[in-house]
Amino acid sequence: MPKFAANLTMMFTEVPFLDRFEAAAKAGFKYVEYLWPYEYSADVLKAKLDQYGLQQVLFNTPAGNVDIGEWGVSAIPNREQDSHKDIDLALEYALALNCPNVHIMAAVVPEDADRELYKQTFVNNIRYASEKFKPYGIKILLEALSPQVKPNYLLKSQLDSLEIVELVDRENVFIQLDYFHAQNVEGNLSRLTDRLKDKVAHIQIASVPDRHEPNEGEINYEYLFNKLDEIGYQGFVGCEYKPRSETIAGLDWFKPYK
Repeated sequence: MPKFAANLTMMFTEVPFLDRFEAAAKAGFKYVEYLWPYEYSADVLKAKLDQYGLQQVLFNTPAGNVDIGEWGVSAIPNREQDSHKDIDLALEYALALNCPNVHIMAAVVPEDADRELYKQTFVNNIRYASEKFKPYGIKILLEALSPQVKPNYLLKSQLDSLEIVELVDRENVFIQLDYFHAQNVEGNLSRLTDRLKDKVAHIQIASVPDRHEPNEGEINYEYLFNKLDEIGYQGFVGCEYKPRSETIAGLDWFKPYK
C-alpha cells in the first residue's frame, strides 16, 4: 500500500502552517512534505514532527526571487554560487529533519536564452549536489512542471527529467514523478510508470484538470495505486493537491489507506 504524505503547503490551509502538523496527524497521516522549510528554524520544525509522530519526506531547494519570475536557480548560467548555497542549506535542513529526499529546483528559461547552456548548468549543479548528499544517503529529486502551470520551466516533461538524470549519471539522483503534471503533458500514465519505475523515488498526486482531491477528474488513481504496489514501489506518495473545500471534508479517498 502506498505511503501517503500530506503536503502541508497545499493541504490544511484552514490553520497556520505550524498547526498543520497536528492537523495532518489527526487526519491519519504519518508522513508530510511541503515546498520550503526555510521560514522556520530546523529545530522548530523537528519539534513539530516529533510531537506528532510524523516523518518529513520531501522539501525543495529555495525558489530564488519569485517576484521577478524565478523558480529555482540551479539551471541559471553564472549563478553557480547561488545554486551551491541553496543546495548546502537544503542539506542542513534535510539532516536536521531526517528527510530522505530533496527536490532541487531547476529554473525558468527565458524565451531568448540558450536552453542547452541552462541544461548543462543544471547537470553540473546536480552533480555538485550528488557529491554533497551522497555520504548521508539522501536522494536528489528532479521534477518536471507542465507548461500550463510553469511556462518555460527547464523540465517540461518526464522525459526531460529522465534525460537530466541520465546525463548526471549519479546513483542518488532520481525523478520526482508528479502524475498531475505528467497527465497534462504525456498521459498514458500506466506505461509511463513502467518506463520510469527504476528512476522514480517520489510520486505526487492531484486530480486533472483542477488539481483537487485524487478521487475526481480524469485519472484513475485507485488503478495507479494498485499499479505502484505491483511494481514494488517503495517511495512515498505526496498529496500535492488543492482541497476543493476544507481539507478534512475531502479526505474520503484516504480512509482505506490510513
